[in-house]
Amino acid sequence: MHPSIEELRQLSCKTLESQKVPEASAWLQTDLLIEAELRGLPSHGFQRLPRLVKRLQEGFAHPRAKGRAEWVRPAVLKVDGEQGLGPIVMTETLNLLELRVRQEGVAIAAIRNANHIGMLAYYAEAAVALGRIGLFLTTSEALVHPFGGTEPMLGTNPIAIGIPTDDTPFILDLATSLVSMGKIHHHALTGTQIPKGWAVDAQGHGTTDPVAAKDGAIAPFGDAKGYGLGLAVELLVATLAGSAFAPDVRGTLDATHPANKGDVIVLIDPASMGGNGTALAAYLDSLRASRSADPADPFTVPGDRMRARREAAMKHGITLPDTLLNEIRGLVPT
Repeated sequence: MHPSIEELRQLSCKTLESQKVPEASAWLQTDLLIEAELRGLPSHGFQRLPRLVKRLQEGFAHPRAKGRAEWVRPAVLKVDGEQGLGPIVMTETLNLLELRVRQEGVAIAAIRNANHIGMLAYYAEAAVALGRIGLFLTTSEALVHPFGGTEPMLGTNPIAIGIPTDDTPFILDLATSLVSMGKIHHHALTGTQIPKGWAVDAQGHGTTDPVAAKDGAIAPFGDAKGYGLGLAVELLVATLAGSAFAPDVRGTLDATHPANKGDVIVLIDPASMGGNGTALAAYLDSLRASRSADPADPFTVPGDRMRARREAAMKHGITLPDTLLNEIRGLVPT
């Protein structure tokens, strides 16, 4: 089905408001889901709404919580998310950091006890819109096997970096796993096989069945390199946020436990370090103009394809599986 963006926004906002989520918070949570769909990331889009509603109903997501923040150093912020909606807690934290960055040039926040924050590129774009460099890290349940292993021991542990330039900003958003578990769930939802090498089943055997993969483990990207980077994020976030390690993390893929993963934000004023946005833009353009291995596939830098997908989706609309759209429509109270 091809619902309009406005229909999806209305359905989601009305559903969230029916669970006592304030209007502005419902709009923000919904906007993040829409932006994920527009960028071709359905794993972080509306397939998460039914679970989020269930978490609100069960008391594992608090509709009005914005997080309790404490400055433990002039530029170091500690945040207890109080089980608030992830985008709300993240945005409140980003706003607090921005105020401090104006004074200090750099500030860092560590968040615990907040719900799933969704697509990290959303926050990286918010940072560059303020003229700031933004670094965002988050953790998840144990979904990824170590390089050479078969058991889920690490989170997907995404990283996003946003860097403003005098033209198009640099936006990098990637998981340290080969794919997100949300993408596995999307394949299961749509009944399509996953590529070989993405995951193993519960017995540690390679599988192309997304349902079997949900009970198994995802591969790290880049073999040992992705494993090492994912482990570094795991240790860094757990150390700074005081959050659980992956085998004990719950709450981003279920509606039966409080969320106990962690998030870290670093916000930097590039002007405080003499940053040159013109030079950055020129360098990125030189990369785009460099020789491509396939002339039919022009060279891009991180963020370009995401923006292109969004532009196309704004023209042609969002596609949702019929079963998911019907489920979302059924969430709206009559």
